Amino acid sequence: MGASGRLLRAVIMGAPGSGKGTVSSRITKHFELKHLSSGDLLRQNMLQGTGFPRTLPQAEALDRVYQIDTVINLNVPFEVIKQRLTARWIHPASGRVYNIEFNPPKTVGIDDLTGEPLIQREDDKPETVIKRLKAYEAQTEPVLQYYQKKGVLETFSGTETNKIWPHVYSFLQMKVPETIPKASVTP
Repeated sequence: MGASGRLLRAVIMGAPGSGKGTVSSRITKHFELKHLSSGDLLRQNMLQGTGFPRTLPQAEALDRVYQIDTVINLNVPFEVIKQRLTARWIHPASGRVYNIEFNPPKTVGIDDLTGEPLIQREDDKPETVIKRLKAYEAQTEPVLQYYQKKGVLETFSGTETNKIWPHVYSFLQMKVPETIPKASVTP
């Protein structure tokens, strides 16, 4: 059986806002892999080969069903994630979304069109973000240790998805066939 018949069972881990979604979609674009988000998984409450286990019992359950080949851990500093996640402001009446970093309003805290105040969703407030990050860390630390012991954990550290991606890409190139001829790929 050729390399194309080879199935890679990979898990992607990383705190909320660490870039999991972006990395997953790039992986599916460049490689013959299906992406299944943990949110969908948890909603359907089922474990598939690409489940993102958040707790040790989930990781162990996943292992009983599937042989996980590799765990890609996106290690982005909390401070960076906090900035990323708290940068979003919304104009409630219109639903217009501003991002302090990428798409800021002309005047801080004010909607460009109406001059009305912008609000921050509960989820995007610094206190909420810090709580979520701490909860993630406490919950997944044992999962990361578990995969480390099994020898399948690959950690990629950085502050920007665009800088982390080429390393993830090179790592996966050694493991799976690409969907498109190498010549036309720009990571």
